Amino acid sequence: MGITISRSHDLMQKAMDYRAARQDMIAGNIANADTPFYHPRDIRFEEVLAQKSASIFADKSQTLPMAQTNGAHLNGTETASSANATTFFRDGHMARNDGNSVDIDVETTEMAKNSTMFNALTAALKKDSAIFKSVIDASAKTS
Repeated sequence: MGITISRSHDLMQKAMDYRAARQDMIAGNIANADTPFYHPRDIRFEEVLAQKSASIFADKSQTLPMAQTNGAHLNGTETASSANATTFFRDGHMARNDGNSVDIDVETTEMAKNSTMFNALTAALKKDSAIFKSVIDASAKTS
């Protein structure tokens, strides 16, 4: 077991991993802009991060248990959901004569948005780590 910097640290690292994977997919879409019958791919991970965030920050004392009036009834466990990000083909773009539906404008816009989010996560992780480091440094000075 390692040191836990904060409850959000692991979540931010996972988000950065997903953002890096999305950046690679978008770069692949741009690289295949002239490949016949190529359809752009993307990755959906926001739901996974939201579920992870809810499990990390949920106040367990605020959870209302489901009443079970008969022992034969189901116990009301939460529905299973996808624990992984899902990849999909991005729709809605007109395919060219060669069947390729990559829109460079869309791809570069998505890449810029993704890069901005990645940079924001990097800054947040640096700040989170700096706070942790300052606490360690302060405690080392008092001993």
